[in-house]
Amino acid sequence: MSGTPAESADLADVQGGTDDRNVKIDKVGVKNIRYPIVVRDRAKKFQHTVGTVNMYVDLPHQFKGTHMSRFLEVLNEHNGLISVDRVPEILESIRQRLDAQTAHFEVTFPYFVTREAPVTGASGMMALECGFDASAGAVNDFVLSVKVNVATLCPCSKEISARGAHNQRGNVHIQVRFEGELWIEEIAEVAEESGSCALYPVLKREDEKFVTEKAFDNPRFVEDVVREASLRLRQDPRVRWFQIQVENFESIHDHNAYAFVEEWRVPPAPKG
Repeated sequence: MSGTPAESADLADVQGGTDDRNVKIDKVGVKNIRYPIVVRDRAKKFQHTVGTVNMYVDLPHQFKGTHMSRFLEVLNEHNGLISVDRVPEILESIRQRLDAQTAHFEVTFPYFVTREAPVTGASGMMALECGFDASAGAVNDFVLSVKVNVATLCPCSKEISARGAHNQRGNVHIQVRFEGELWIEEIAEVAEESGSCALYPVLKREDEKFVTEKAFDNPRFVEDVVREASLRLRQDPRVRWFQIQVENFESIHDHNAYAFVEEWRVPPAPKG
């Protein structure tokens, strides 16, 4: 029978060999693993979804390669339960299993939230694009990422036009480093409150009237959206660092409008 333990022990370990080119590799590993995961949900405690996972380690110059199968073993051992509080444990497992100084773990996933229409209360599900980007070892870091679509209405168009104003969807991408507990929903609320109006999966006529008029009364450039989100994050004592990108998918231009802000509220500790 092929593949017995005795025969496997006789197979050459090419990855474990040496390399004489004196080039250290910063990240080596596996990418784009589609995997069922469970993330923490503020309303329901847990939410089942599908993540796209990347896992890496650093590789010292003297080693030829790393053992890719061990990344998958670590992932399987954690039964797909991936949350903010479990990431340090996953990173440590990667470091130990691959005998590495630094481990990196990245995952992106759709995260579903329930939204009720503002007048009729008609309910539906919306997907947010979320993710974690973490590392442990020589560098310790954790970044939470949340992307939310909002409605924006152009202040200039409203000011100069005799009838109406052009509006469009905007995408607000917020990344944060933080202390303590911070929910995905809280970051999504920052994004939605910074646009002209939030988006809803189901709208009746009464709701459509409400959101149209709310956006008209609350015009926002991309510059306004990124500044409003910045002010809200500055007020949260848990947030140490944030990066905000806002992109409007313009309805009357053949280009998109874009704004970017990055700010450390609590500077990183000095190295060494």
